[in-house]
Amino acid sequence: MLLFDKTDGIVTLTLDRPPVNVLNRALRRELRKAFEQIDRDVEARAVIVTGHGEKAFAAGADIRELQTLSGPDAEAMVCEWHGLFRRMETLRLPVIAAINGVALGGGCELAMACDMRVVSENARIGQPEINLGIIPGWGGTQRLARLVGAGRALEMLMTGDPIDSAEALRIGWANRVTSAEELIPVARSLAAKMTAKSAVALRLVKECVYTGLDGPLSAGIACETEKFGQVCETADKTEGIAAFLEKRSPRFRGR
Repeated sequence: MLLFDKTDGIVTLTLDRPPVNVLNRALRRELRKAFEQIDRDVEARAVIVTGHGEKAFAAGADIRELQTLSGPDAEAMVCEWHGLFRRMETLRLPVIAAINGVALGGGCELAMACDMRVVSENARIGQPEINLGIIPGWGGTQRLARLVGAGRALEMLMTGDPIDSAEALRIGWANRVTSAEELIPVARSLAAKMTAKSAVALRLVKECVYTGLDGPLSAGIACETEKFGQVCETADKTEGIAAFLEKRSPRFRGR
């Protein structure tokens, strides 16, 4: 089950599959539907994805669903998860993972498909698929290396050993570490800081960053050049510069 809450423009999606929020097909469909709904909601300004309880953000894929998959069926299944994660990355809004407890396997991959990660002190993060004789299938071999570098990623992927919150912060996997009690308030504070910015500029920043990650530097620079031209035609750019010169807070309207 996926719990949906919207307060002050911040949408919180809570994975609620006790005891450890295992990810299955039904939950993927709910997540896809939720992100499509959010994208249509003009009042939504940021998204937080978290897990219910303090044991787990998400403990990984439902192993019983994997047990009988043939090769073609497995490829079809992972393509569905890739589609969801790409939907998250191309969403016009910032997406923050608030990670309480374990984020393993598919849970780690879900967290890495978010734009930022706030982690509780009790978190354990890893890709343990190698222990089952398989490899990550939802982007773990790609996003992990992009976040922490090839050497560190290969160590995690080839040993299956998890890392704690302090190590996640040290190597750049996590943006912030906080207590379990402060996890959601800290994530909301980060989201609120971004909701005060220009929604147009936020969207274009995401587009430029992910375009650059998907291709050569030249493609990223070309995207940035194009989007800088676009943003300079917006009312938010006019307001932002006027507010700076007049020494006041800007009143962005997302256009």
